Amino acid sequence: MKRIVPKLILFAFIIYAIFVFINQQKMLNAYNKEGDQYHNQIEQAKIKNNELSETLDNINSTNYIEEMAREKLDMYLPNERIYVDMDK
Repeated sequence: MKRIVPKLILFAFIIYAIFVFINQQKMLNAYNKEGDQYHNQIEQAKIKNNELSETLDNINSTNYIEEMAREKLDMYLPNERIYVDMDK
């Protein structure tokens, strides 16, 4: 009986250690996945930031103003011919 108790305690400790290791591995995998998602969001934000910086650099240019007037406001230069494709 005296020999069985230490073996049972050792066995219980090993089972507990395995259980803790498995749970920690699951948490680590979840954190890695979450980290990858944040990394992707950061990369997308950097791309968007670069696009906005380019727009900011060009916002006062004549070409940009004309393009926005045509696209957003349907404005055109005087005596400018507009062709509409009726097939679309």
